[in-house]
Amino acid sequence: MRVDWVLLDEDAQARVQVGDLVSVEAGGAPTLRVMKLADGRAWLRDSMTGTDFVGRLSAFHWKAELFRG
Repeated sequence: MRVDWVLLDEDAQARVQVGDLVSVEAGGAPTLRVMKLADGRAWLRDSMTGTDFVGRLSAFHWKAELFRG
């Protein structure tokens, strides 16, 4: 599986969905799964530690695009 990191500009943030992987930095350190979205906030789960927290979606600049093949 290949992962490409896509820059989350304002338009791309509007297309983030539950289940997507996002990160503050390209390359995913840490990689966070979106669990819920509401009012510009994202409920997130750290994929390494399992820790849950809430953050502003605008704080995340990258989204993982997964390619299987």
